[in-house]
Amino acid sequence: MPPELIREGKLDRLATAEALRNFLDDILRVSGLELKVNVRAVPEDGSAAEGAAEVLADLDGRDKEILLERSADVLKAFEHLAFKALRLEPAYHEKIHIDCGGYRALRFEELKVTARVAAERVQQTKQPFRLNPMSSRERRIVHLAVKDIPGVRTESVGMGEDRQVVIHPAESQPTKE
Repeated sequence: MPPELIREGKLDRLATAEALRNFLDDILRVSGLELKVNVRAVPEDGSAAEGAAEVLADLDGRDKEILLERSADVLKAFEHLAFKALRLEPAYHEKIHIDCGGYRALRFEELKVTARVAAERVQQTKQPFRLNPMSSRERRIVHLAVKDIPGVRTESVGMGEDRQVVIHPAESQPTKE
């Protein structure tokens, strides 16, 4: 049983970092993959952006390409297994970020840029713009990247793996009665 990682509604960053490091060390030992694990808790200095991770893990080494094949499916699987092993509720998943050589950090930056460019297009054309299907974490990044841009709003549509973000002109907001 993992240690209690949630205290007073907040993630215990140090306990979570230690539990995550232990889990990743175990899974790498069993898998035989030649990778090193670096896990760190982000200091609680209040400078973190909304939705920013509080515990960061990076896997790197000779076998990193195995993690990154097919849009990083194995890396995503490790993350999914980590959430299950640590018994974290979905609300805390965004607070843990597992990466491999900066691959996902770059992907998230690309998403932010794509979201901003799409929002500018929607501002100019007044036409909705539908992004490709993405994970819940990626959709959240898009929503946060666009939330302060005037004249646009976002909405997630679809089901499961086909769920997408649509950026709409703000004036096309549905009326509430």
